[in-house]
Amino acid sequence: NVFVPVVVTMSIVTFAVWFFIFGNQSLALTTMVAVLAISCPCALGIATPAAIMIGVGKGAENGVLIKNNAVLEVVKNLDTVVFDKTGTLTKGKLDVTDIVADDRRKILEVAAIAEKWSEHPIGQAIVKKAENEGISVAEPESFDALPGFGVTGEVKGKKVLIGNRALMKNNNVSVQQLENEIEKLESEGKTVLIVAVKGKAAGAIAVSDTVKEHSKEAISALQKMGLKVIMLSGDTRRTAEAVAKQLGIDEVLAEVVPAQKVDEIKKLQSQGRFVAMVGDGINDAPAITQANVGIAIGSGTDVAVDSGDIVLVKDDPRDVATSIKLSRKTLGKIKQNLFWAFFYNIIMIPLAAGVLYSTLGVLIPPEAAATSMILSDITVVGNSMLLRRFKP
Repeated sequence: NVFVPVVVTMSIVTFAVWFFIFGNQSLALTTMVAVLAISCPCALGIATPAAIMIGVGKGAENGVLIKNNAVLEVVKNLDTVVFDKTGTLTKGKLDVTDIVADDRRKILEVAAIAEKWSEHPIGQAIVKKAENEGISVAEPESFDALPGFGVTGEVKGKKVLIGNRALMKNNNVSVQQLENEIEKLESEGKTVLIVAVKGKAAGAIAVSDTVKEHSKEAISALQKMGLKVIMLSGDTRRTAEAVAKQLGIDEVLAEVVPAQKVDEIKKLQSQGRFVAMVGDGINDAPAITQANVGIAIGSGTDVAVDSGDIVLVKDDPRDVATSIKLSRKTLGKIKQNLFWAFFYNIIMIPLAAGVLYSTLGVLIPPEAAATSMILSDITVVGNSMLLRRFKP
């Protein structure tokens, strides 16, 4: 809409100057045609799509799917990366490690029955532990999941609560007698569930998740890029900080219930931060959508994957750094291509118009102008092709 009319106008002006002012009809025709031939809207037109096509293709080769090309512009401003803990930095496969109770088997049975209908990994881990120990897990009389707190149900006519301190506090259940054991387990990075029966704390069950093999390396790579890394978790602060310490993360947002995750992202953005959110679960989807750049783990839920601007196919946290590096490289190539395309036209069009002919005798014939235009396109494509050499 702009470039072509400007070039056509310049070619007419060039003809008019050489024909009417200098009286040289041959030179007027030659320079007019040369201006039209040497101008290169193609280089401007392919500068962005060529780099994006090759960058996105290279990302796919490395297990990084860039779904939203607009994030390439945003990534350059990123200064903060927020990771959800479970399933993103950890494997999300929980195992029961400790049971604190006078009657260990009885508490495990009660907890397993109460959690039998739970879809949460913690509840499933408790049921699995009971079954592995030969306990018959009956159906609860009632069940209610309380996201961010735990579950409540009725087992053999007794009301059972299983969850965190907040759930116990909301139901006026004292956990003072278990506090020392709970603190010890949490300091080891374990998630502790308190089991209350008929309004009294009867025991505690600890579950542990294994940190992914390359999580620490991934965090280190992001920090070396100058990015602030934050871990987001629904665990208690003591548990979350123990895991963060293993990974070298120095900022933790703990005890965040699922509904508050998006609020934490908004809070960071209100501080002027450009935030990438990395998650895998359905509870992460709103936060992934809210973040400036949403990164979803491909092995996670469909909702999380659909919410992400970038999807990591291989379930490898190191690919977060790869996706950011590749996005920045691709944006860099786009800028280089645009610079070359503008620079070429700014320099070559006046030369084709004959601005140096009167003083230096420099004149670009139409056939050379056409060749120059083709070379300009080749340069842009060739520069974009250098992205093929990108290595994570």
